[in-house]
Amino acid sequence: MLTATQFLTFLPAAILITLTPGPDNLMVLGLGMSQGRRQGMVFGLGCASGCITHTLLAALGVSALIAASPTAFLLLKLAGGGYLIHLGWQALRSRGQAFEQPAAPAGHSPSLLHLFLKGLFANAINPKVVMFFLAFLPQFVQPQQGQPGLQTLLLGLVFTLQAAVLFGMLGYGAGAIGRQLARSPKAGLWLDRIAGSIFVALGLRLIWPER
Repeated sequence: MLTATQFLTFLPAAILITLTPGPDNLMVLGLGMSQGRRQGMVFGLGCASGCITHTLLAALGVSALIAASPTAFLLLKLAGGGYLIHLGWQALRSRGQAFEQPAAPAGHSPSLLHLFLKGLFANAINPKVVMFFLAFLPQFVQPQQGQPGLQTLLLGLVFTLQAAVLFGMLGYGAGAIGRQLARSPKAGLWLDRIAGSIFVALGLRLIWPER
């Protein structure tokens, strides 16, 4: 099980990362603005559900690495830390244009089930999300507590649940959110700066030697 410290440390970081401008929330925002609140919310729930696939892969991988070799787990953490720092540097260098022109899917209005499955599939096959989960979740795992695979699974489920809530809210309120962001050219810039700082801090925390 997760400790209270693990949960209270992980949840705020997960929320901030979920709110960071990226392909998933931009798709949810664009679809909600173009097709309606319910459609945006259902698509967002599908995107969040796709995280379950990455959670299972991360749980199996982390558990196997720790069982096989603590050195391999350390190398995974170092690689993950470098990847997070790379993502943070990219965000810090961006010009904050993520929300200026969200792409809205065109064409007929698909069923809600189709939209849910489309969001789930789009997230589940994204290799960048797989890499992110492998980089992000292990830093909150505490091997000394035992059952690292279960810890990773629970962390991933917490991430999935909070993403479902936030993506659902984003899809439902897409119209109003899109209009507000369009009036605030600097909103994307500040979101990118905050996100970049978070990624760099998480990356440094991951590769910093524990005492």
